[in-house]
Amino acid sequence: MHPNTETPLRLLVVDDEAPARRRLCEVLEDCSHQLPLQVVGESDNGVDALETAQRERLDALLLDIRMPGMDGIEVAQHLQKLHRPPAVIFTTAYDNYACQAFEVNAVDYLMKPVRAERLVAALGKARNLTQSTLDALRQAHPKARTHLSLSEKGKLRLVPVEDILYLKAELKYITVKTVEREYLLEESLVKLEAEFGDRFLRIHRNCLVGKDLVEQVGKLSGSEDGHFVRLRGLDEALPVSRRQYSQLREFFR
Repeated sequence: MHPNTETPLRLLVVDDEAPARRRLCEVLEDCSHQLPLQVVGESDNGVDALETAQRERLDALLLDIRMPGMDGIEVAQHLQKLHRPPAVIFTTAYDNYACQAFEVNAVDYLMKPVRAERLVAALGKARNLTQSTLDALRQAHPKARTHLSLSEKGKLRLVPVEDILYLKAELKYITVKTVEREYLLEESLVKLEAEFGDRFLRIHRNCLVGKDLVEQVGKLSGSEDGHFVRLRGLDEALPVSRRQYSQLREFFR
């Protein structure tokens, strides 16, 4: 992001604590004498921040790392699906291990309480984050996402992970099935299994199902070793591979 001295930077302040947002807005006001800027809005959670980022033209987000539900790193991951992702500057009170990851990956962050001169410097060189940088940050601060995101008709759509019945790999896409509908996602099933292993169970080389949704494991009629599972909220039965069946039995023992 290369700020134009004439055009104010359009910023969104994201923090779950109102006093922290207020303090940051005050510091930004101090900074506005050196750098033209405009606080477009404030968000107290990640989902609202992403909605605002779609609705408003933003140059950068000042983004708290630690928030309940969707944390700052997840917000930054979803932002990458936007046509023009804004730059991100993380703010943090005490994430020393995450700070080391920022320094290694040359990602800008601000320690709270934020100082005006440090903020001006960060805004002056803020840049978009790459997927590999985000992956490295997530390794330093491991936490499964609360939502999956995809681009649909030019819009960012968030799918809550808790609503997903199954994930099925088909050609180069993953079908994400909820009670309401299906979505197509460009991600790796292997990576999804690694991230959400405590929530999903593999029943086939191409399919993960919600562990807590399995209502029945049955045998296909007229088959020696064919099996299926039925999930709560899903009419169709899903095939279980021979290899996964023994693990499935182990899980329900």
